[in-house]
Amino acid sequence: MILDILQSILRPSRRAGASQTTGLNREDHARWDWVSPICILILSICGVFFIYSAQLNSIYSNWTDQIIWIFLGAFVYLVVSFIDYDIYMKYGHWLYILTLGLLIAVLIPGIGLLRDGARRWLDLGPLNYQPSELAKISVMIIISSILARSEIGKITESLTALVKVALVVFFPMVLILAQPDLGTSLVLIPMVLGLLYVSNLSMRFFTTVFLGCVFVIGTVTWDVNRYANFLEENNYTPTSHSGAYEEHSFLPYLKDYQRNRILTFLMPEKVDPKGSGWNLNQSLISVGSGGLTGKGWTEGTQAKLGYLPRSVAHNDFIFSVLAEEKGFLGSLTVLSLSGILLLNGVRIASKARDRFGMFLAVGVTIIFTIHTLVNIGMTIGMMPITGLPLPFLSYGGSFLLSCCILQGIVQSVYRHRKAF
Repeated sequence: MILDILQSILRPSRRAGASQTTGLNREDHARWDWVSPICILILSICGVFFIYSAQLNSIYSNWTDQIIWIFLGAFVYLVVSFIDYDIYMKYGHWLYILTLGLLIAVLIPGIGLLRDGARRWLDLGPLNYQPSELAKISVMIIISSILARSEIGKITESLTALVKVALVVFFPMVLILAQPDLGTSLVLIPMVLGLLYVSNLSMRFFTTVFLGCVFVIGTVTWDVNRYANFLEENNYTPTSHSGAYEEHSFLPYLKDYQRNRILTFLMPEKVDPKGSGWNLNQSLISVGSGGLTGKGWTEGTQAKLGYLPRSVAHNDFIFSVLAEEKGFLGSLTVLSLSGILLLNGVRIASKARDRFGMFLAVGVTIIFTIHTLVNIGMTIGMMPITGLPLPFLSYGGSFLLSCCILQGIVQSVYRHRKAF
């Protein structure tokens, strides 16, 4: 629905400084959009409180680190907001090349940090950085630039744009899957498809994509079913003999721990409740026990007693902590703030002075939408567990900086919009 609205409100390009029509309201003259910053600030403060609560009885205290990241993110947000977004069309390819370099570097032993069988972080001394977060930004910028420069609708132009978009997405996707990081891949694909949809590409393309998605989902489901039978035949559990099935699978990029997550979602009856299904079960208990108003801040038992593992309670499952301690009303408040942030992105996209600005605002909105829906969906058992954090609430420096940069780009689109 959001994409349909954006497609209908697309206007011809008009540069800043062009003659304006009479009757502009006060909003049209405002230099700064305050809706997004206020939502971001409230969500970030809530995030600190619930990160603290999630680690109350833990030896870790990441809430102090999160405060530092918030201040750093606020500075980055302001800097990006004041930069005219046109610069990304001119120099975005350099950011893309830097991204590819970092994605390659993170795969090199001794440079990329190995955690839980994945190489996703670069050791930068006092902090670690996840290059896949930069990939979301650079890929979105390059694709927005390609679509803004192309005359979508003409067959030749459309095919040329599709080939360019495919190449831009292909290289980062391969490097990200090699880490492996399935979650970021799940963000890139809907973002690209959303931008293509708004560009007014033929519906025949999306029909083909839909059939392709059905084929991929069916193939993965079949492979996971074979995996479940393999475990049953050999009397294995999903958490034992990790990697034993991988040599029997024809999907080389899908690891057994990722199959466990999908298996937990598709066939919970075949999952060890004390193994790979533990996080989901405890998350459901957390969300369900919160009731209308919750148990109170720091009074949630699932995270405090360690039933909801402390390794994930403060990041991927922060919504579970929130739902248990603040209940339905607290969850609804946070969801409303996130919804306002997303709708405001749509509003700003409609005010963009050109197609490039519109595509940037749409791309950011789609990225945040996917993160929000998938994260909350996995905590209540409606989506497979993918490890996607919740914007501005989950702990994570790389992710928070990425969110601030993306929202700063949206603010830049507003500050340099067509009505100003």
